[in-house]
Amino acid sequence: MNGQHLSKVVHGGTGIRTRKETGAPILDFSASINPYPPHLAPTLDPYRLEHYPDDTYMDLKEVIAGRFNREVGEIAVGNGSIEVIRVFCAAVLSPGDRVVTYPPTFGEYEFSARLAGALTGEGTGARIRFLCNPNNPTGHMMERGEILSLLELCEDEGSILAVDEAFIEVSDDPSQTLLGIRHPSLFVFRSLTKSFAMAGIRFGYGFGDPELVAKIEARRLPWTVNAVAEQMAIEAFLRYDELSISRKRIREERELLSAKLSSLPLTVVPSRTNFLLINLDRDAGPLCASLLRHGILVRDCHSFGLPCSIRVAVRKREENNLLVEALSECLR
Repeated sequence: MNGQHLSKVVHGGTGIRTRKETGAPILDFSASINPYPPHLAPTLDPYRLEHYPDDTYMDLKEVIAGRFNREVGEIAVGNGSIEVIRVFCAAVLSPGDRVVTYPPTFGEYEFSARLAGALTGEGTGARIRFLCNPNNPTGHMMERGEILSLLELCEDEGSILAVDEAFIEVSDDPSQTLLGIRHPSLFVFRSLTKSFAMAGIRFGYGFGDPELVAKIEARRLPWTVNAVAEQMAIEAFLRYDELSISRKRIREERELLSAKLSSLPLTVVPSRTNFLLINLDRDAGPLCASLLRHGILVRDCHSFGLPCSIRVAVRKREENNLLVEALSECLR
């Protein structure tokens, strides 16, 4: 389908717009952001604001390379992981190629593929297979061995396995990552948005075969990572080990929240990351509207093909308690 006929993918994280529209304070459970991130306080040299960033982003890539034991030439960067996904598709796909996703999952994979002229859905001769691990919106996490079996399939059929690990750093078991694997049929996406709670700076990155990374970097618009984002990202990678504290606290709060929600007339899908998919016995639209009147914004999952579901972030305990109270009232 021609890209000009496509509509943008619906996302969560609309708290700023919703607050402006309602004129009231909003607790945003629609964006799954780390509620306990490491505290960053970088100092930005004014010189960096007066000059264009180094479009090779060599300093930043060297920090990333050191953190994950990869080569600089294996790293692509962008203005959020969505830009890396979009440019990756532009670099790999030709019109008529087939792309496979595993729904329900993040809509940007299919959207970016279709913008590049690809066909989506099951079929033979896939060019890319997109996998989200942990999956958004279900919170399901595949074991590393399962993904490696899928990688073997991709190698056999001549496709690329594109694994989105945007939530793995705030998951129960980040050791399931594929970052330690170098394979020409593998590309891994990452983001600092969720793990360091800095969605506003828009920074994403990815790892893959140097030849593919070179194609991605050639297609990326110049200077898409601004100086503030670059500096924040460098600071974050230097404090990366502190995410272990975040993971522990998120797991504790998720288990408490799940237990409290289990007393309500709904079904909580088991999750291994910082959000929960909640299934209802009715269309979720009216509930979302009712929650918003209580100052609670949740992710309506119609756009995931799940009209009877909502997704909620795991936030701090007092905020999670407010969510449970509001749900109790709205479900009466």
